[in-house]
Amino acid sequence: MKVTNSSEKITPFGGFNFVFNSFKDSGLPDLIDNQLGMRVKTFGFSYSDIFTNHLAIYLNGGDCTEDVNDHLREHLRNVRGIQVCSADTILRGIKELATATEVFENPVTGVKHGFNLNPKLNDLLVKALKLTGQLRENKRYDLDYDNQVQPTEKYDAGMTYKKTYGYQPGIASIDNMPVYLEGRNGNSPAKYLQAETLERAFASLAGNRISIGRFRADSASYQKEVVDMVEQNCRSFYIRANRCAKMDGMIGSVPEGDWEKTRLGIQEMEVADIPGYRPFGGDNPYRLVISRIKRRDAQTDMFSGGAYTYRGILTNDLESPNKEVVAFYNARGESERIFDVMNNDFGWAKMPCSFLSENTAFMIMTAIYANFYSYLVGEYSKKLSWLKPNYRLKKFIFRFITVAGKWIRTGRNYVLKLYTEKDYSPLLT
Repeated sequence: MKVTNSSEKITPFGGFNFVFNSFKDSGLPDLIDNQLGMRVKTFGFSYSDIFTNHLAIYLNGGDCTEDVNDHLREHLRNVRGIQVCSADTILRGIKELATATEVFENPVTGVKHGFNLNPKLNDLLVKALKLTGQLRENKRYDLDYDNQVQPTEKYDAGMTYKKTYGYQPGIASIDNMPVYLEGRNGNSPAKYLQAETLERAFASLAGNRISIGRFRADSASYQKEVVDMVEQNCRSFYIRANRCAKMDGMIGSVPEGDWEKTRLGIQEMEVADIPGYRPFGGDNPYRLVISRIKRRDAQTDMFSGGAYTYRGILTNDLESPNKEVVAFYNARGESERIFDVMNNDFGWAKMPCSFLSENTAFMIMTAIYANFYSYLVGEYSKKLSWLKPNYRLKKFIFRFITVAGKWIRTGRNYVLKLYTEKDYSPLLT
C-alpha cells in the first residue's frame, strides 16, 4: 500500500454547507439576535454566531462543546460565511444566557429544591418553531409533559430517587418537539410544584398564540392542583391515575359484560369506564377509563378480585370511546423518545457546565437545535429521495453530511465541488 498527501482544502463534512445555508435562510440567526440582544462588541461574536457553531458541533458528529476545538474548527473554516469561534466562546455564551436558579423550601420537610426557569430562552424555543412553520397559530395541539433523571456529577447536582447525582428537568412537548423546559435539581420529584411548572408552560405557549387542545401526562400529574390548572388551559386532559382503595373497589364492581375486548398494536386487553369518578375528595366528576390485561402468573388482585393488571386514565373527555382514550394515552410513549434523542444526539449525556442554571440554558439551546434538525430533515427529504424524514441524527450525518467537498473559484463565482455520485442539486431549487 502506498500513501500520498495533499494540501488541498478538502473537508469531509461538505454536506454541512447546505445546513449552514438553510439555517441562515430560515431567519433563525436574526430571531436569535433580536430575542437575546447584542453581546458586548469587544466579544466579537454574536449570539447567532455562538448558536451556529454550537449547532455545527452536533450536526458534524461531535458530542461535546470541546469538539469544536479538537476536531471541527479547521473544517468549519471551509464553510463559506461562517464565523468560527472556540469552545470557550460557546461556553461563555451559555453562561451569559443563564438565569439565577430559584430555591423553594418544602415547609413540611425543610428540603430545598432548585428550579431554573429561563423564560427568555423558552420564549425563543417557541418562536423558533413558529418561524420554521413547525407550530402555527390557527391550530390546536396535543401537549405532553414528562420529567427525566439526567445523571451528572456536576457541582450542584442533587441526589435523585435513582440514587445517582443529577438533575431532573421537566419538558413539555408537541409532536415530539420540546416547547418548554425547566431545570430541576435531582432531589426534586416530578410531582413537586408541578402545577406551577405547567402553568408557566401554558403561559409561554399562550403568549405566542399557540393553542392546546389535549394534555397528556403520567401519574406524577395525578394531583388536584394539576388537574384544576390543566382543565383551565385545554379542552381535555388524559392523566394516568394512581390506584387507591376507592378506585380498586369501583373497578371490582364493573360488571363483566361492560368489559370490551380490544387490541392496541400487539397488546390484547379489555377496556371499560367509570363515569362520575370524583378523585382527591373533590366535588368535580370525571371519567375514569380502565384497561386490564391478563396476568401471566394468573395471580388474583386482592382488591379488584380479578387475575388482571389494571391501569386507569383520568379524563374530562366524556365522548371518545374507551379504546380511543387508551390508544391516545399510550401514544405518549413516543414523546418519551425526546430524552433519548437529546441524550444521544444533542449532548445532554455530557453537560458542559458546573451549575444547574448554565446547564438549563444549554439544554434549551440544544432543544432548539433538535427542533431545527427535525425541520431540516423534513424539508430535505421532500427533495432528496435518499433521505427520510424520520432519520436519527447519526444516520443523517452518515448519509448527508459526510461527503468530501471543497470550494473552487470558477470565473467570478465560488462553486462547491462534492466528491460523490449523490445528487445534492435539488436543494438549490
